[in-house]
Amino acid sequence: MKKILAFTLIFFCTISSINAEEIKRIFVGNKDAKITIIAFESLTCSHCANFHEDVYPQLKKEYLDTGLAKIEFRHFPLDIAAFNASKISQCKSDESLKILDSLYSNQQEWVRGNTVDEINDNLKKFIRKEGFDINFEKCINDKEIEDFVLNDRIEGVKKFKVNATPTIIINDEKFEKTLNYKNLKKSLEKLI
Repeated sequence: MKKILAFTLIFFCTISSINAEEIKRIFVGNKDAKITIIAFESLTCSHCANFHEDVYPQLKKEYLDTGLAKIEFRHFPLDIAAFNASKISQCKSDESLKILDSLYSNQQEWVRGNTVDEINDNLKKFIRKEGFDINFEKCINDKEIEDFVLNDRIEGVKKFKVNATPTIIINDEKFEKTLNYKNLKKSLEKLI
């Protein structure tokens, strides 16, 4: 409980402006698409990993690759391990999507351990094994990246009342149905 409380306090005490040129939003699709989907996710959330495995591939094929929509992946870390993994995913703009995909598709490989240090060590080993050239310590201690991730979470709570992950926002409206491809497609079709 103390760890959760301390982590929550970090979120609400840290707000600063981020240089958007240095840290780029992770998105897929036509940046000028009529439909914008925002996915608030936590990298340690198994439901988020399921979204990436079961829903996202069809969404990508039918809506993102065709230019009908874009999806922005926003950070909503639920614990310190997810917070550090979020910072790692933002560390290299040119590889952010690959890193994010890899972290979700191999979640059980790096989300192991009884302490934050053990999980960080597994995350560090995983990133190295996957061949991502990242200075781990520099990345998880980068204040601008940290603020970027925290500001995603703060915006999610303030603007969209996010309280669980994954939470999907479609054109600034919270998706309230059960998150599966069939329900998502029905909502998207109404907007085309």
